[in-house]
Amino acid sequence: VTAARGVLLCPITMGLLLQSLFFFLLLLGSCVHPAAAFPKGCYPSEEEGLKTFRCSNAQLTEVPRDIPNDTNKLYLDSNQIPFLPRDAFRDLPLLLELDLSHNAIARIESGAFQGLAEHLHSLDLSSNRLVSVSKDTFSNLKAKVNLSNNPWLCDCRLQELIRAVELEADSSGGIVCESSTQEEHIGKAFLQVIADTDLCNVYKKTTDIAMLVTMFGWFAMVISYLVYYVRQNQEDARRHLEYLKSLPSKQRRSEESSTISTVV
Repeated sequence: VTAARGVLLCPITMGLLLQSLFFFLLLLGSCVHPAAAFPKGCYPSEEEGLKTFRCSNAQLTEVPRDIPNDTNKLYLDSNQIPFLPRDAFRDLPLLLELDLSHNAIARIESGAFQGLAEHLHSLDLSSNRLVSVSKDTFSNLKAKVNLSNNPWLCDCRLQELIRAVELEADSSGGIVCESSTQEEHIGKAFLQVIADTDLCNVYKKTTDIAMLVTMFGWFAMVISYLVYYVRQNQEDARRHLEYLKSLPSKQRRSEESSTISTVV
């Protein structure tokens, strides 16, 4: 009997052990983030007590997904990221520093930094391909921003952007006019340009002059048409009167009265 009980208990015990091991592995898997989820060249670490996620020089062409949402410092520098889509960093509410320098970013969609306004204090966009960016892109952002070494178009839009953000210390001199609405500004530091010229005021004056020239052109066309129309009618009336003079007297009087009423 004892031997029979041992035979029966052995499979039951093994089953319980296997079941316990299965639940343990399941629990362990839910707690540990699998390394395979990270893109090649990306890895988490801890620096000065801050949770850091590094993807420097990882040949990325887009902002990676599955970044741990408790990340404080994110390095995406030295990649080939061409643009930042809306809500690109929406799931990173604790982010303090974001490095996007030395990429190929030429376009930033509105709302790309949405959700970062509360905590982000450093944003590096230097050495990219930014030409023109709306000030609304950085709406409510309190971070210090580095915009140096980009091929900027110096115009009213850039002037509004610079006045809407807080620039990183010592980075303002690197914002240089690659192109400009005024040729004499090309190659100059942008802060030097707007210290002497209000580009938004210049743009407004240029627009006003263009509108006046356009309105004057249309007015001149209308006047020219009216003059032509009156002269053409006068010429037709003169020819008709000459024709009437060649007619017999009775027929001429009736035609003259008809012509005069038509002209009036």
